[in-house]
Amino acid sequence: MTNESPSEAPHEQRIAQLPCWPGQVTVLPLSGGMTNHNYRVTTSSGDDYVVRIGRDLPEHGVMRFNELAAARAAHAAGISPEVVFAADGVLVSRFIHGRTLTDADVRRPQMLVPLVDLIHRCHRDIPQHLRGPALTFWVFQVIRNYAAVLLEAQVNPLASRMVELTRMAQQLEQAIGPIDLVFGHNDLLAANFMEDEDGQRLWLIDWDYAGFNSPLFDLANLSSNNGFSAEQDEDLLASYFGVAADEQRRRAFAAMKCASLLREVMWGAVQQVKSAIDFDYAAYTAGYMARLDGENTYF
Repeated sequence: MTNESPSEAPHEQRIAQLPCWPGQVTVLPLSGGMTNHNYRVTTSSGDDYVVRIGRDLPEHGVMRFNELAAARAAHAAGISPEVVFAADGVLVSRFIHGRTLTDADVRRPQMLVPLVDLIHRCHRDIPQHLRGPALTFWVFQVIRNYAAVLLEAQVNPLASRMVELTRMAQQLEQAIGPIDLVFGHNDLLAANFMEDEDGQRLWLIDWDYAGFNSPLFDLANLSSNNGFSAEQDEDLLASYFGVAADEQRRRAFAAMKCASLLREVMWGAVQQVKSAIDFDYAAYTAGYMARLDGENTYF
């Protein structure tokens, strides 16, 4: 996908003509997509589905074969809805009747255990169901690639800070040290968690950036995206690892939090350069830069 935003009508027409529908369907756009176009489809029998329209995004390391494999494995692991159809640039999944979590929901103390359980199952169970080749998501390689994209752009939104940010990334990578390898989601925004209608089950959705990674990245990503406090970070690490964090783990986690924030800064800047989707990427970039500047006191 070139990150261009064509008119909605061609997408809706294409979706209505997909061969997976038993008859006539109603197609309505869904809000919230920052790199994809998302739609809710209701069939004549009342069944609901979500259709995602999006092609490969090499500048972000998003490859749709990988997203599809991860989504199918996540369903088999019981943490994501079923994929019922896939074609070039199209992914159709069952619709979850429930609600999307907010940052405040994610921070609620009673959410810690179910969230950590969901992340554990992502890390541990998805590889048992994953088939075919799979990508890695090493945040520092992602940042290096973003830096190259921005340096080649005619207008670089981060031009005044590129040297500083590149040096920061090098220091953070050195601070991580040896890692374990698990299968990460790597995009733990609140909007990628859903709770079913009766509040009894959590789902994890949207596998664009999925790939093998350190478990610390998902934990740091969850914390940095959702405004965890220092105390909540300690509880998160203890809950995931089953033991209170020592100084080495705290340092690696702090480095990953900064790396997660830096990745979001550069993601937003690349989107400013590449995307025509109607979204305020400049504000997104500035917001994460402010968080990064506030967090980056440890290094």
